[in-house]
Amino acid sequence: MGVSVARIRVLVVDDHRIFAESLAAALAAEPDVEVSAAGSGPAALRCMERAALEGRRYDVMLIDADLGILPPGGAGQVPAPRGVPVAEGGQGPVDGISLVAGVRSGQPHIRTVVLAERDDPRRAAAALQAGASGWVAKECSLQRLLAVIRGVLRDETHLPAALLTGVLRELTAARKHRTESEELVESLTPREREVLRCMVAGLGRKAVAERLFLSPHTVRTHMQNVLGKLGVHSTLAAVALARRAGVGPAPLAGDVVERGGQLA
Repeated sequence: MGVSVARIRVLVVDDHRIFAESLAAALAAEPDVEVSAAGSGPAALRCMERAALEGRRYDVMLIDADLGILPPGGAGQVPAPRGVPVAEGGQGPVDGISLVAGVRSGQPHIRTVVLAERDDPRRAAAALQAGASGWVAKECSLQRLLAVIRGVLRDETHLPAALLTGVLRELTAARKHRTESEELVESLTPREREVLRCMVAGLGRKAVAERLFLSPHTVRTHMQNVLGKLGVHSTLAAVALARRAGVGPAPLAGDVVERGGQLA
């Protein structure tokens, strides 16, 4: 009689189709790995939602650090998934680290690993603060990546050795800034903190109004008050300060991604 093998469910999220499908195919060759691929944040969220409804939740997500960021001169904007911060005006670039934060808030059982094209201590530290369990170079070997996948499921944190000193330095500096950020957030009213959490979740003014049962005009006033009290001039700056203060996004809902290693 055959022995059943506990399978690890992995979701690869990368908007470079060839890379995502090649990586998914390589991982799928492992007897204990079941893999799907998504080409965007919204697609990833659809996959997560569908998997949850079917009782087959993902264990690990491999997320491109530059997910959704357009190359120089790129045309058009990549729509932001729900649960992910966006630029003012409700569009444009959505990175993988933001998606990590949304996943951490909405489905904390999923371990996330960021796939990066280059070493960057600042962004690696930001990924860990957002809830990632690892930062891995895209060019690493398949065996190394598999070791990281299995390691994060044992609650290990994985970073390239060359990044350790820089990441520790960044985390220490972030800790110093956190106290000041916390004091600013504490100056907000309960309603303004609710609005700030929605901003961290990437919701636009209309979506915040619907979620909190307020008029768009009232939400606009709250957002302006939040920016003023935090001493910043943009939604992105407010979100960055909120993260430093430990403010998480409002719970994820809605959208999500395609299965079977093929991108839609």
